[in-house]
Amino acid sequence: MPTLLIADDHPLFRAALRGAAADAVAELQVREADSLQGVLTALEEEPGIDLVLLDLHMPGNHGLAGLAAVRAQHPGVAVVVVSANEDPQVVRRALDHGAAGYLPKSSGLEELHDAIRSVLACEQWLPAALRATVSRAQSSAHDTDLAARLASLSPQQFRVLTLVAEGLLNKQIADRLDVQERTVKAHLSAIFDRLGVRNRTQAGVVLRELELSDPARQMA
Repeated sequence: MPTLLIADDHPLFRAALRGAAADAVAELQVREADSLQGVLTALEEEPGIDLVLLDLHMPGNHGLAGLAAVRAQHPGVAVVVVSANEDPQVVRRALDHGAAGYLPKSSGLEELHDAIRSVLACEQWLPAALRATVSRAQSSAHDTDLAARLASLSPQQFRVLTLVAEGLLNKQIADRLDVQERTVKAHLSAIFDRLGVRNRTQAGVVLRELELSDPARQMA
């Protein structure tokens, strides 16, 4: 029985996705999260989750960083990005960073059904209206390289990187992860090497490159 995790901070939208997902797949188990930390916690506690519908803009997630975090820490879980942003270049970037599909919030029920079924069948999915423009969108060499460098980090190294980007010191990171400070320093050395950076500031900048503006906020 497949398990779906719906990650969005709007309860009404989660409820709509839950109902549509139940119609799409028989005997589907559905879990919910309203923040990126909630997503990561759910994936840790329930390793049987098969698919995440991930909102690009919710607490703790401001763009593609959440996608990168899920893919780094739980590479066996498929992720479909859900967003109001329909810019083909953003969709291209999401695919380059490991998304199995991209679902605009303007999508209808049939598209949602098709997306869930296709990704659970290990197929990549895009809405028909975006396929041509996304296929013409070029992956930038920088973004492809960035995705590869981030993918080279171990799950624990990625956790350390996110905490560095938040401005935590080594001791604070060690306390948060319940490890020794020398372990954090070892992880940082590996992170700097794999990302091709020299210090904490540059490492944090790498992760912040994945941030995207929220179209909903721009319209407000």
